[in-house]
Amino acid sequence: MTEPTHDEAHEGAMGERLNWLRAAVLGANDGIVSTAGLVVGVAGATDSRSALLTAGLAGLLAGSMSMAAGEYVSVSTQRDSEMAALALERRELREEPEAELEELTGLLEQRGMSREVAREAAEQLTERDALRAHARVELGIDPDALTNPWHAAWASFLSFTVGAMLPLLAIVLPPPGWRLGVTVVSVLAALALTGWSSARLGAAKPRPAVLRNMVGGALAMGVTYAAGALLGAAGV
Repeated sequence: MTEPTHDEAHEGAMGERLNWLRAAVLGANDGIVSTAGLVVGVAGATDSRSALLTAGLAGLLAGSMSMAAGEYVSVSTQRDSEMAALALERRELREEPEAELEELTGLLEQRGMSREVAREAAEQLTERDALRAHARVELGIDPDALTNPWHAAWASFLSFTVGAMLPLLAIVLPPPGWRLGVTVVSVLAALALTGWSSARLGAAKPRPAVLRNMVGGALAMGVTYAAGALLGAAGV
């Protein structure tokens, strides 16, 4: 019975790593699109490098902090729920061990085991570590790998920041006549990469994801540039 347990843990760890990678790609994508829309909008109104740098840095810092805070709150709520579920399971195991053993047997039966094999497996798993067995089979939780809100917050902060740095640097480093073109091309190339990466991580076809990313980014930059140009023309 040890080999299936090892395989399940391995698959769970791989799934967790893929989730983190996907979240990092999506965070970088958010940083690219939101900051690009902001700096391109400002570029529509002015070619001042200081104004573009100020707007870009403000967008980067506000966005990365917002992403980190939101992820911290979300994952903290998830961790609290996991801890509460484990505490309830621990109490049930202490107060009703036979009922919990029967419940674990039934859950293993539902996974395709015969009654006899399921009962034997449940007894062995309970003897080894009852809480871990129920957490994994019944709750889908690994007690040794609970979600960490600080890890999630830092990952979101860093991924957004990395993504936001591209349009920020692209808009402030080139000469005035090249800024907009360099930014648009750089952003669209980066969005193509993040679209391809997210599709590959999700085992999906890359082409639709790449097109969605590029069209969405181009639309965001087009709308904000038009708004900035109108405000600049109006002297606002």
